[in-house]
Amino acid sequence: MANVCELTGKKAITGHKVSHSNIKTKKKFYPNLLKKTFFIAEEKKSVTLKISTSALKNVTKNGIYACLKEAREKGYTTK
Repeated sequence: MANVCELTGKKAITGHKVSHSNIKTKKKFYPNLLKKTFFIAEEKKSVTLKISTSALKNVTKNGIYACLKEAREKGYTTK
């Protein structure tokens, strides 16, 4: 599970690369992942997560504790 967001569960999807002459070849589209360290004040510890940029936006909006709680409920992370 190398290229999976630990908060949203986003992973690589497959599709086609289409050339100018309309030749289609298989291609994988990977999520934009970042490795970030967050300090969780409620648990008094830091945690390092591999998250997508859209998940980072949600963390900024809702807070890391709420996002981690939701991810644990959905089974995306055990941290």
